[in-house]
Amino acid sequence: MKKLFCLMLAAVMMASLCACSSKDEGRANRLEEIKQRGYLTVATEPYFAPNEFIDPSKEGQEQYVGADMELAKYIADSLGVELQIVPLDFTSVLSSVSEGKYDLAISALAYSPARAESMNMSKGYYFDDDTEGYGMLCRVGDEDKYPDARSMKDAVIAVQAGSVQDSFVLSQIPEYKEIKYVDSMTNAFLMVQEGKADLAACFIGNGRLYSEANPTVTIVNGFKFASDESMEGTRIGIKKGEDELTDAVNAIIDEVVESGVYAQWYDEYSEYAAGLGLENN
Repeated sequence: MKKLFCLMLAAVMMASLCACSSKDEGRANRLEEIKQRGYLTVATEPYFAPNEFIDPSKEGQEQYVGADMELAKYIADSLGVELQIVPLDFTSVLSSVSEGKYDLAISALAYSPARAESMNMSKGYYFDDDTEGYGMLCRVGDEDKYPDARSMKDAVIAVQAGSVQDSFVLSQIPEYKEIKYVDSMTNAFLMVQEGKADLAACFIGNGRLYSEANPTVTIVNGFKFASDESMEGTRIGIKKGEDELTDAVNAIIDEVVESGVYAQWYDEYSEYAAGLGLENN
């Protein structure tokens, strides 16, 4: 009886495994699911002009505008589906797409090894030739006070939580007085401007744009975080392992980069944001 019971149990387990295997093999990949359901979900933090920001004169989905939002529309149109923008804080943008809650993270994402471990990352679609990588924003008068990482040991540094510059600060600044985490780059810049922090770790190009609109702050002279070419370019985040969707997105990125249309969107929405009284971040 014991042998018979064991044989029956083994048969049930094998049948269960076969059923699961059959179910997994029959499961549609994310790209197929998007096309079947008829809409694409895109998570974004809509407070980073000109990439993504809110036009207060509009309502609903129409209020989310920017170069990245045009890219999201272009991807949805290319896939033949509707677009649903999901506004979130930056940390939730990353976690929700990593967990597969939404299809894409389009939120001025930079590449980092940690992100590449938790999600697929697309090809780069925007490269700012006027910038020199990642550095620090400070108040005017302090631009020569922090020539290197060691000189920042008494500085309070504002950092956007979950950003690439967050990892740079932790790995490349050996000593600092305090790190103050914020949920957006605008808030990091404001902390420096208002004297609540001495430095804000930032993408230098965005820091320069902010300083042009706010002349009490500027970029630290001569300091730059170490990075390599693999980290260049703004990317799209996709759930890990969804290679079919990643390939489709990369093909669309090739189109908008080679045609120059994304760069055109970026310039157009820089003017759009300025017209609304918003600074580029």
